[in-house]
Amino acid sequence: MLPLAPRSELRARPLGSQRLLLHPLDVSDAHDLWVVVDASRAWLQPWLPWVPYQQSAETAVRFAEASALDWDQGRAARFTIRERGSGRMLGIVGLESIVELHRACEIGYWLRRDAAGRGYMTEAARACVDFAFHRLRAHRMRVAASTQNHPSLAVIARLGFHFEGIARHAEWCDGRWLDHAVFALLEHEWPGG
Repeated sequence: MLPLAPRSELRARPLGSQRLLLHPLDVSDAHDLWVVVDASRAWLQPWLPWVPYQQSAETAVRFAEASALDWDQGRAARFTIRERGSGRMLGIVGLESIVELHRACEIGYWLRRDAAGRGYMTEAARACVDFAFHRLRAHRMRVAASTQNHPSLAVIARLGFHFEGIARHAEWCDGRWLDHAVFALLEHEWPGG
């Protein structure tokens, strides 16, 4: 695992950008998480295989508990994306598959439907990538998105990730196989790396 600061430290001093605050996902976020997923279900389900399994507020509690444990054990660092000022939850961005030996991780993200198209995800993902390279000292970050998920691919391009290939039939989602475009970024390729 890469050295993650305690969740309490980052909840007190969250990552930020001009319009957003990123807090470590915690059980206290479960209700908002459920509301956001349920309101954006049709928007999220074509790209995220876990959406059909989020069928109650209790599943959001279990995910938040698992996310806290993953953070505490150094496996993943998931952040809520909230508007600065209003505190409205917009989605999740996080580092997955953290491996200390290789100083590597993956980034994943999703955004509620009514917040899409405003640059929020690029802003949140940029803060998360910066956290990984500058605070965790990651060497390599991977990201993958369906070859048909054009909004996600646009975020990846804006962040400067380099295309590495296509993973065919990488994921069964919403009744079909998705091919994934796979990208990576190395620490020296990130500004200030």
